[in-house]
Amino acid sequence: MRTGILGGTFDPVHNAHLMIAGQALEQIGLDEVIFIPTSHTPLKEDAIITPVEHRVKMLELAITGTPAFRLSRIEIDRAGISYTVDTIAELKKAVGGDSELYFITGFDSLKTLPRWKEPDRIIKLCRLVTVSRPGYDVLDINELEKYIPGLIKNLIIIDDPAPDISATDIRRRLASGLSIRDLVPVSVERYIRENGLYKNNINT
Repeated sequence: MRTGILGGTFDPVHNAHLMIAGQALEQIGLDEVIFIPTSHTPLKEDAIITPVEHRVKMLELAITGTPAFRLSRIEIDRAGISYTVDTIAELKKAVGGDSELYFITGFDSLKTLPRWKEPDRIIKLCRLVTVSRPGYDVLDINELEKYIPGLIKNLIIIDDPAPDISATDIRRRLASGLSIRDLVPVSVERYIRENGLYKNNINT
């Protein structure tokens, strides 16, 4: 069993998230991708985040109809701040020793890996998968290897960039009354409109 893990605040979930998950599913030959919304992100403690149940509902709507995608509440049901290493370790126990875990992250997030809790343990528990973005430099990967020895041999780079869609830009567009057509699934846009999300706040 090959399981991909895609975590984040998903505030809101957008089409690039879904495309990244789909690319990993096809190119690596994953059996499933688990979307894991976080409650508290250690590197974004000062950010204003939409209530978790709204983010969960948008994720549920976004992945409906794709059997290989599923959602886990493992981090939002855990008290306190959630760390990626703890989540991966818990999932590793749950899926069993014969299963392989692949943690999917954007290249921008990967560059912050040295600041994560126990990054050296993370790369022992799972393979890392990153999706290249326009302008990324392979020299950055070599620099990361200096801080986290063994990273490169446990890293898979998908050289098929997803569209450059930002949740921050989506929130700003909504707060300004602009269209988000083609940036999020239709069902997610409808949910956002019906619940008046992001109209009066622009968080980063």
